[in-house]
Amino acid sequence: MIKQSVTILGSTGSVGRSSLDLMRSTKRFELFAITANKNIHLLMKQCEEFNPSVAVVADESLADSCYKLLRESDCDTELKAGRTALEEVAADAQATVVVAAIVGSSGLDSTMAAAKSGKRVLLANKEALVMSGELFMQEALKSGSTIVPIDSEHSGIFQCLSRGIPGSSPTQFEDLDKLVLTASGGPFLNLPIKDFKSVTPEMACAHPTWKMGKKISVDSASMMNKGLELIEAHYLFGVDTRKLDAITHPQSIVHALVHFRDGSVIAQLANPDMKIPIAYGLSYPRRIETDVQRLNLSELADLQFFELDENRFPCLRLGRSAVEEGGASPILLNAANEIAVEAFLVGKIGFTKIPEIIEEVMTKIPCESPSTIAIIHELDLRARQLSNQLINKGS
Repeated sequence: MIKQSVTILGSTGSVGRSSLDLMRSTKRFELFAITANKNIHLLMKQCEEFNPSVAVVADESLADSCYKLLRESDCDTELKAGRTALEEVAADAQATVVVAAIVGSSGLDSTMAAAKSGKRVLLANKEALVMSGELFMQEALKSGSTIVPIDSEHSGIFQCLSRGIPGSSPTQFEDLDKLVLTASGGPFLNLPIKDFKSVTPEMACAHPTWKMGKKISVDSASMMNKGLELIEAHYLFGVDTRKLDAITHPQSIVHALVHFRDGSVIAQLANPDMKIPIAYGLSYPRRIETDVQRLNLSELADLQFFELDENRFPCLRLGRSAVEEGGASPILLNAANEIAVEAFLVGKIGFTKIPEIIEEVMTKIPCESPSTIAIIHELDLRARQLSNQLINKGS
């Protein structure tokens, strides 16, 4: 059996670590490259265990420290540093599979590089697709790249469809009535709206189901993650925004539902464990054995579903608005959200200020459609600058 060679962009994050756990337990894959931004000590531990051909530290100021740690180790890994190096390993022909797990907009260029080079891209970085949308999918189609989503909801939709991408089964996509993403509701599902102003970063990061990084945890608490996922689903599956929806499902057992025009509904169920969608992405179109806990429906007391309240979670409304408006709106939404969440985490603004800042940025910057990555970066920068101005003004 020929082993597939894998690059993991963001190997020190939760998705990257889960990917390495899977590679540790199966002999079907070999590791070509791993990357990190600042967590060089974990990166070096991963190098010592897996001995990849290349490791990249994106923060060039940490390069010397990283070189020193590498010299003290027993591995033969080549070390590179900087954002350009991220793009180089993402596009390197020695890897056939790229796990795109860098959080936020910083993962756009490397994820795009992987798509342009015809890889199978395991997409965990939803922001890359939110920002580049049609341009990203066009590049993937042009290069022959296969995009396999590995966040739980889009993987669920992908698995419910007999062919995961538009164009491979046109009749199936004509028969679609609706794609539905599920949301756990996060830590504030039942918190009185009047108490939202008192929410602390610690409260927002205490997700009841998933263990995630701080930024993603806050997005889940504000329901911005579901807004971003609606945008991602629109571009990934080529489905009209009127056929996209999201519902609350606190148990996080049903990850997605696909409704067809004959009244049929197909759902994807699993225990909430990121290893399941990652394993499917690594082995697609087949499946591999995992050590995750098996789902036993007879042990489940109840599965609940509720409509999402956009008055409680205005970030979801903003996400829906961005995908409906199109153009630059998703870029502005994503940039403003990243800056606002960062400000919230360090105590500069309150939790309820996050959607206020995002909405003001989306209102004040024109929403013409970007045609190049350079224009996308320019719009992203403008949105970040305005967000910071609004935050500093409020402070």
